[in-house]
Amino acid sequence: MLNRRILRIKAFKAIYSFTENPSVSLKELETQLDRSLESTRDLYLFLLCSISPISGESRARLEAARGKFNPSQEELHPNFKFADNLIAPILENDPDFQKIIQKKKFTWDQYDVLVRHLYDSIRSKDYYGDYLQSGPNTLKEDADLWSTVFEEEYEDNEELEAILEDLSIWWNDDLAYALTWCCRTMESLGKGKPWNLPPLFMSDMDATGSKESDKAFVTKLLRTAYSGYEKYIQMISEVTPKWDRSRICTTDLALIICGLAETDAFNNIAPKVTINEFVEISKYYSTPESRAFVNGILDKLIKK
Repeated sequence: MLNRRILRIKAFKAIYSFTENPSVSLKELETQLDRSLESTRDLYLFLLCSISPISGESRARLEAARGKFNPSQEELHPNFKFADNLIAPILENDPDFQKIIQKKKFTWDQYDVLVRHLYDSIRSKDYYGDYLQSGPNTLKEDADLWSTVFEEEYEDNEELEAILEDLSIWWNDDLAYALTWCCRTMESLGKGKPWNLPPLFMSDMDATGSKESDKAFVTKLLRTAYSGYEKYIQMISEVTPKWDRSRICTTDLALIICGLAETDAFNNIAPKVTINEFVEISKYYSTPESRAFVNGILDKLIKK
């Protein structure tokens, strides 16, 4: 599930924590890293859990309208296509899915306001109207609809982001990636395949076993950055004589240290790849000037 970009981000965040608080031990950082890695898959599961309550909200509203004292013809003969979508019962009746979400105590019961707002937003969109008018339910069409819902309604949703921030310190940053996996799951279910919990690491999805372990990669990256921290700080100070450590952005410092650690730890990864990866990460986690700074320092030190 987790690709190398995500693993680098997780390691960078752990080293950022160490930069902010040097008293943190390696064991504590590794525990933080493991929890952070698992949190991305947990978020994916939590988001999938929203399908049933949103479907239920649709049914409840249609039933309530039909039961009014003087319903309109449209209310008397509602279109239950969305409420009866074929994806919700697949997850509701999957014993493995239900077992794991019950174990993790994931539920949307207390987020009924968000569920109502999500449904209101969904039913206001053209894609929803087109879906209702396209004929009887099919597995592929229902799966495609939920992919569209995940893409259109969840990202940049401030109400959802506030809830995720309360639930986990890692979830907001992981939202886009978790939604990508929700869409992949919809694609798989739409083809009639059963739901399966994705392996935590992309390397574990390789049936041939030929890929290097991603777990080993991220663990080695963190340990190398931690053990070589002071050495890397000294290297950075030598090529930035006009800067003292207190004037270098902590985020940039952590990114450069991780880039140097990756170069030290993995001779099989081209330095250009390493530099590009951490420059890309800097775009999302640091200042506008960081891209050039991180790129320049890493390039200079790796060549040296």
